Amino acid sequence: MDSLKSTPTIFFLFAFVTLNFAIVSKAATFEVRNNCQQPVWAASSAPGKPASGRRLGQGETWTVTADPGTTQGRIWGRTNCNFDGSGRGSCETGDCNGALECTSYGQAPNTLAEYTIGGFANQDFIDISVIDGFNLPMEFSSNSPQCSRVIRCVGNIIGECPAQLRMNNACNGPCPVLKTEEHCCNSGNCQPTDLSRFFKQRCPDAYSYPKDDPTSLFTCPTGTNYKVIFCP
Repeated sequence: MDSLKSTPTIFFLFAFVTLNFAIVSKAATFEVRNNCQQPVWAASSAPGKPASGRRLGQGETWTVTADPGTTQGRIWGRTNCNFDGSGRGSCETGDCNGALECTSYGQAPNTLAEYTIGGFANQDFIDISVIDGFNLPMEFSSNSPQCSRVIRCVGNIIGECPAQLRMNNACNGPCPVLKTEEHCCNSGNCQPTDLSRFFKQRCPDAYSYPKDDPTSLFTCPTGTNYKVIFCP
């Protein structure tokens, strides 16, 4: 009798675990949209993932997927690109070794949407970073009922860029330009600088220096889907 009574309990426990595993294991999708007046060559890169990149005209979208366990994922936009029929060429900003489909991170300066899917406590971790500079306004938001997170970086960074960071159609980051411990924080022990404050004042949601976690790193439950918008 005891074994018969326990059967429904075991069955429902198994069903709960299976359902929970299915929810936790669901891949995240990122709808990448270009709202800029000019074309943007969108790119996506994460360790161990296939090459990925796409030209987006105004209003066009592209879907990127990321499996649970994906870490150090990035989505960014490249500007003023020229590629030949084999997918080789170059971009003024965000270039990834001259390839249309990126297998590496983009060259600074570029505004970054960064993510980890299925991290600690079944949470996704998302952020916008301007540590590597700024080339396009960006919005990074969730696209699911269980999370309504919206983070943006739309300040006039290019127009007001400090002279030592200024580039054509972009504003570079202090670390890529100056390469000092104060700005790159390779030791993991650093504080805001006048240059990082310039970015933070114009994009309060974004990472402005490597230890900017408290005001720049956001979470959603694993299973959430997202949108990344250039020129929101």
